[in-house]
Amino acid sequence: MGRHADTTSARRLPARPAPVALVVALVVLALVAGGLVWWLAGSGGGCDETRTVRVAVAPELAPVAQDLLAEPQDLGGGTCAGAEVTAQEPLQAVGDLQALEDEALPQVWVPDSSLWTVRATDAVLDASGSMATSPVVLGTSQGTVDELGWGAQPPSWAEALSGVRPVAVPDLAESAEGLSALAALRTSLGGDESADNAVVQAVLAARRGPAVSPADALQAAGSGAADAPLVPVSEQEVLATTRESADSRLVPVYPSEGSPQLDYPVLRVGTPSDEERSAVDAVVRTLTSETARTAVLGAGFRDAEGTAPTDAGESVPQEAPETVDVDAEQVQSLLTELSRLAAPSRILTVFDISTSMEAPAGDGTRATLARDAAQSTLTLVPGNFALGLWFFARELEDDRDWVEAVPTRALESEVDGSSQRDLLDAELDTIPDRLSPGGTGLYDTTLEAVRAAREDVDPNAVNSVLMVTDGTNDDDGTSLDALLQTLRDEADPERPVKVIGVALGPDADMAALERIAEATGGAAYSAVDPTDLQGVLFDALRQR
Repeated sequence: MGRHADTTSARRLPARPAPVALVVALVVLALVAGGLVWWLAGSGGGCDETRTVRVAVAPELAPVAQDLLAEPQDLGGGTCAGAEVTAQEPLQAVGDLQALEDEALPQVWVPDSSLWTVRATDAVLDASGSMATSPVVLGTSQGTVDELGWGAQPPSWAEALSGVRPVAVPDLAESAEGLSALAALRTSLGGDESADNAVVQAVLAARRGPAVSPADALQAAGSGAADAPLVPVSEQEVLATTRESADSRLVPVYPSEGSPQLDYPVLRVGTPSDEERSAVDAVVRTLTSETARTAVLGAGFRDAEGTAPTDAGESVPQEAPETVDVDAEQVQSLLTELSRLAAPSRILTVFDISTSMEAPAGDGTRATLARDAAQSTLTLVPGNFALGLWFFARELEDDRDWVEAVPTRALESEVDGSSQRDLLDAELDTIPDRLSPGGTGLYDTTLEAVRAAREDVDPNAVNSVLMVTDGTNDDDGTSLDALLQTLRDEADPERPVKVIGVALGPDADMAALERIAEATGGAAYSAVDPTDLQGVLFDALRQR
C-alpha cells in the first residue's frame, strides 16, 4: 500500500517574500528569454510569407518526401518555403506536362526513372541530382529460385525471360521496371535487330502464356510456390512487400549481367521567377540532403551511390549490382514498336507450294523449313491477331493459281470445337505434301489476295497480305507492270492493304517483291539462306 503524508501533524510555515532584487532579476531574465524565443521563432519558424512549391513524386517515394517537407523552410526575412507534395504516377505526370498550363504543373518532379523525361518532350526539365535509387530485379519465390538453381548461378536476362517461367509483363506504357527489364534484355543480346526480335518475342510469349498480373505474380511468389512466375520489379518493392508480410517467400533475382536502375531524379520543371527560384532551391536541397539519404535507406531504397537499404535482409546484397545502362531514346523507340505490335492485325498469309520448294535447305527442304518457321512464328502471335491462309502455285484449281485453306479470323476464335490457331497449325503442317508442279502464279495470286483482304478489311486493324515465295512469276496472266498499275488504281485510302513480301532462297524474285511492296506501302524481306526464314517471318510480322 502506498505511503500518504500526514497533513494533520505537519507544521505549515508562513511564506516569506522574495527579495525585491531577486524578483526584478527573474522578471528581466524572463523578458530576455521570451525575447530570445520570439526572435528564434521569427527567424526559423515564424513565416510572414510562405511560398508554396508544388512537388509531384512517384507514389512509392511520396511518403518519404512528405515527411521531409512537412515543415516550412526558412528563406530569411520572414519568408518560408512550403511544399505541397502529391503522389503521382509518372505516366500521369507526363500527361500533365504535355497538356496543362504552367501554373497547374509541379515545380519539382521526382519520377521513378529518368526514362520518363524522353516522353515529356514539351516540358522544360532540369535534373538536380537523385533522391534515391533501386535496381530493377525479377521478383519470384524462393521455391522457384531453388528449383531452377538460380541461388548458386543467377541467370542472364535472356535465360530468365526465355519462357522458363511465365513472366508477368506489366503495362509497358506505365512501368519503368518492365521497360528497363526489356531494355536490359536487348542490351545483353547486343542491341541489334536480332536483339529487338528477342525482346518482342519475350513480350509476345508472355502474352501468349497464362494471363497473370504483376500483383498476382507477387502474391504467388510470396506463397513460395516452386512454379511462381517472374515479374520485373524494383528491389525496393520486394523489400516493402516482405516487410509487410513476415512470412513472405518473395525474393529478388539479380541477373548475371547486372540490373538497370530506377534513379528517382529530382527535376525542376519550367522556368521559375526569381521569387519562386529560392523556394524551389530550398525544396531541392531538402530532397537531396543527408537527411533525405537516411530516410530513403530506411524506406528500402538505395542512395545515389548504391548503399544498401537499412535492415535489408539476407536476400539483398550489400553491394549494389552492376548497373546495366539503359538509353532513354532507345527505350522510347522500343516502346513505340511494342505499342505498334499491340495494335490488332488482320493478315492474309499466302505460301508458295510450287515444286521448287522441294529444293534442299538446312536439314530438310524449303517446304519443311517454311512449315516449321511458320508454325513456330504462329505460336508467338497474340490472340487478337486475325490470320487467314492461302496456298498458291499455278493452276491449282482449274485456271486459278490459289486456294483458300483457312478463312481469316481472330486466332482466339473457336470454329467447330477447334481454335483458329489450331486450324492454321494443322494446315501449315501439310505444306510439304501439297507441292504442285506447273510453276508459280505470283502476280495473279498477289492481286487476288489484296482484293480479298480489302473486301474483308477491319478498319480498326492493320490489314496486310504476307506473300512467301521461293521463285519468280512464270504464269501467262497478269504482267508485273499491269499488277503494279492495278494495285495503284484500286488502292482505297479508307481500306488500305499492305503487301509484305518474303523472298525465300536465292531464286526468289526480290526485285519484283520490292516493287509490289512499294506500290502498297508495304515491305520486302529476303531470306537468302532459307534457315533464316523464321527470323525473317517474325521480323516481317513485327514491322508490319
